[in-house]
Amino acid sequence: MTEQAVQLERIDKPDGVRWCVRLGKRTLMFDDEGAARAFAAQLHMRLHGEKLSLVPGPDKEPGC
Repeated sequence: MTEQAVQLERIDKPDGVRWCVRLGKRTLMFDDEGAARAFAAQLHMRLHGEKLSLVPGPDKEPGC
């Protein structure tokens, strides 16, 4: 799977501003900028961030 960038774009329409979050061919539109930014950040972390686990691996001490 190739690494893709999460894009956030402002689109001005006659009935107001829309915020577009894009990942490859997929697009999701938001009316609220804050919601679009939060979704884009979560999507970016899910795709590119370090995998998080509630259970420590064998090489880590509990609480780390």
